[in-house]
Amino acid sequence: MTWWCTGIRWSAGQPAVGWYGEGRGTRESVLAYGQRLAFVACGERRCLGVWRAGKRTPCPTGAGVPARTGSAQCPECARLDRSFSVAADTNAADPRTYRVYLAWFGPGLVKVGITAEERGSARLLEQGAVAWAWLGRGPLMAARRTEELLRAALGVPDRIAYARKRAVRAQLPPAPERALEVAELHARAAALRGWPDSLERVRCEVVDHAVAFGLADLPVPARVVTAMVAGGAVAGALAGAAGPDLHLADGLVVDTRLLAGWELAVPAGEAVTVVPSAEVPFAVRPAAEQDGLF
Repeated sequence: MTWWCTGIRWSAGQPAVGWYGEGRGTRESVLAYGQRLAFVACGERRCLGVWRAGKRTPCPTGAGVPARTGSAQCPECARLDRSFSVAADTNAADPRTYRVYLAWFGPGLVKVGITAEERGSARLLEQGAVAWAWLGRGPLMAARRTEELLRAALGVPDRIAYARKRAVRAQLPPAPERALEVAELHARAAALRGWPDSLERVRCEVVDHAVAFGLADLPVPARVVTAMVAGGAVAGALAGAAGPDLHLADGLVVDTRLLAGWELAVPAGEAVTVVPSAEVPFAVRPAAEQDGLF
């Protein structure tokens, strides 16, 4: 029975690689910083179907998925997924309580978003938020209206590219400075008029993910995997993880969204990394390495 990789999962503040086996459900392989990773991609990347209400429905055609796309879904499954989705605004009747959050990824890299209260901080870990704080809680539509209000008033985007997040992740200001920036934005948001009456305000308590992500030992990102290919291998010591990114000790970043849909196996013999990769854009490199760069 084949187990297909579903990418990284964050559970109880720890990263884990998710797996799906048709007819066998799901499982996880918990990751530990410092451990050696080695895997090789087998066969062809396949659509993972649709995950809904805690259950995965397999793709009816077992369609192939391009190696360089961040989603392991074929167009048909992607359309079905978005047809009943809070993120796509096609499930406005969701009765769950939602929370509005303020997420900080680096100096000037801040966004406002919403997540179901029952998920706790999982959404912030999945996005790679280095520091964050809750802003409010209430019904879905009130949370959505507050999200839009704060985005416009604070001048923050609704999305920040993973490339920008990983480029600054290894050289961030100290935790007190991160917390101060989040607290100042939280105060500005709280002072705004126009919040829906049904949304309960939440006082500022800044949470920092430095330990969860292993930021203290994170090397400067040098290269990022751009695609997995059949027979392609990745090997190295895991230094840290943030969002969907695994950071290896040699500076290679593995975007686990590109692993989803592949069957991954243990390489035969001593493995070395042989996969397409590219230089991490906008990365700030140590001064000793900058001679002649510009």
